[in-house]
Amino acid sequence: MNLRVVFMGTPDFAVPTLAEIVGQGHDVVAVYTRPPAAAGRGMELKPSPVHRMADQFGLPVFNPVTLRTGEASATFRDHEADVAVVVAYGMLLPASILDAPQLGCLNLHASLLPRWRGAAPIQRAIMAGDVETGIAVMKMEQGLDTGPVAMTERVAITPDMTAGELHDRLMGLGADLMVRALAALSRGGLGFTPQPEAGVTYAHKLRNEESLIEWSRSSQSLHDHVRGLSPFPTAYFLADFGKGTERVKVLRTRVEEGGGEPGLLLDDQGLVACGTGALRLLQVQRAGKGPVTGAEFLRGVRLGAGATLI
Repeated sequence: MNLRVVFMGTPDFAVPTLAEIVGQGHDVVAVYTRPPAAAGRGMELKPSPVHRMADQFGLPVFNPVTLRTGEASATFRDHEADVAVVVAYGMLLPASILDAPQLGCLNLHASLLPRWRGAAPIQRAIMAGDVETGIAVMKMEQGLDTGPVAMTERVAITPDMTAGELHDRLMGLGADLMVRALAALSRGGLGFTPQPEAGVTYAHKLRNEESLIEWSRSSQSLHDHVRGLSPFPTAYFLADFGKGTERVKVLRTRVEEGGGEPGLLLDDQGLVACGTGALRLLQVQRAGKGPVTGAEFLRGVRLGAGATLI
């Protein structure tokens, strides 16, 4: 049986799920997404990736600034949806919205709940050095990612995997998982298991100041830090090459043997001493320039072994 679905999502991560739901023949009666945001040099208002996909399918799009009004609740109820599917929507749902669909609201969350509830589960899992994560379909309630879980898929986090790579892996798996959940829901066969009380962690929103590399940390923790923030918002260190302090983004690294004062360049190929161990700069990027290898970067700024990065 096909369901009447309200889809709620905003970024690229949500697009494959919307496409799969439409492809499976469900009746998407409305798409909710964040309002167009200013972007680019001209700060032109651009619709979200989900908005653009909905337009391609000819689906009605709603961009409320808030859902906490009587008018917003009435409009939502008028869709007469069987279920709402929420994927990285970016707005909290009040009780009046959560209670409107007959079969509730299903959320696709990028972790193995209850680990990494919250805003940045992909980045936090890698930054913490986790070796496994996953994707979960859960029934939403008013707590932050506290609802019972219906289905999960586990994914290994390989030692050099970046947040961008994990994002893309979970994005595809999540779309498949959600349409399987909807199929089970339509047959009355989707069961839910309450989350355990043990093992709860929170994936707090990333703060700008977290991106700064502190060379006093261990090489492994910095490697996890770099790949957890790659490709966005990107870890960086500060340096002065004669024209004032500038940020240098670090996109890829490798843990290697070595030691010295934290920040000391141990060779001219980009090996940097850390609090313990050393980190090889594999790919870095200066402002306004393209990514280069660590060796190319050091040649360009005329730094070599014995120099110190801030």
